[in-house]
Amino acid sequence: MIDGDIAPQTLRAHRPMLEEANGGRTDIGPMIERHAMARAFEARKGVYAVSINGAFPCADIAEVGPTVLVTAEMGQPGSQEIAEEIADDIWDRRNERLNTYLTVAEAAEVARTWKKGSGPLVIADYADNPGSGAYGDSTALLTALLEASITDACFGPMIDPETAALLQAQTVGDTVTLKLGGRTAPEFGGGPIEITGRVMWLGDGLVTGSGPILGGLQRSFGAIAVVRVEGIDILIVSIAHQMLDLRQFETFGILPQDCRVVALKSMQHFRAAFAPIAGRIIVCDSGALCTVNYGALRYRAVPRPMHPLDIIPSS
Repeated sequence: MIDGDIAPQTLRAHRPMLEEANGGRTDIGPMIERHAMARAFEARKGVYAVSINGAFPCADIAEVGPTVLVTAEMGQPGSQEIAEEIADDIWDRRNERLNTYLTVAEAAEVARTWKKGSGPLVIADYADNPGSGAYGDSTALLTALLEASITDACFGPMIDPETAALLQAQTVGDTVTLKLGGRTAPEFGGGPIEITGRVMWLGDGLVTGSGPILGGLQRSFGAIAVVRVEGIDILIVSIAHQMLDLRQFETFGILPQDCRVVALKSMQHFRAAFAPIAGRIIVCDSGALCTVNYGALRYRAVPRPMHPLDIIPSS
């Protein structure tokens, strides 16, 4: 383009919905077919790139929603039609969900009856994903697991820098009673809970990843502590990161592959590292800030009507 050999333009197609029905998930489902369509369109002369964006419903902006971008030679016939065809498919399949979002009580009940033999049950708290802007301190799922007497389990990260700092004055092996989580917005995912447990690990939360996403990369959770409460090892951290890599547990003495239940805060990206060890993966909505109950959120800039906030007749 700089040399003047091509003169591209980018065209956009958009539909009035907060996100693609499956959050852009590409391991299974219709997005696989759409990417195949995009690659086939890119093979056409004069079509340089076809980009499908699943959207980010946690953003309260006027431009929210899935888009298809086609970068093609200026005036290339059919370029806008490419974008519209894929966007139409996203809209037509707006109610086809791959995930079943359990309540925290339902997730805890699955955990209660789970047998360890085939690998751990992995429970992803979709709504409290720090990678999407959630606070990461929702206590609803942890409370449900404790009330269901779940043991041989791990949970993390619980983002609570105040508690993590307080625990640094303790010694590994100490028994502590303290308030945990729920400090930022208790109305989203539950307020602080009182726990009593044994300190299992203390120190700096520097992690070097080993999995498909974080392999070789460093992340820091800041000051961290691991507290074992009634058979659940809780990873309490100071810096918000979603769970992406087994080393984010393993570095601090927690071996998720050896647990019966692994509860973590993430939406999609945990799957690359945790699916290979999981006997089953379930997804829950704790009611935290990234809940899929969009009606509970206080959108101001999002234009209306907007699916699924409003009923929009099919044209």
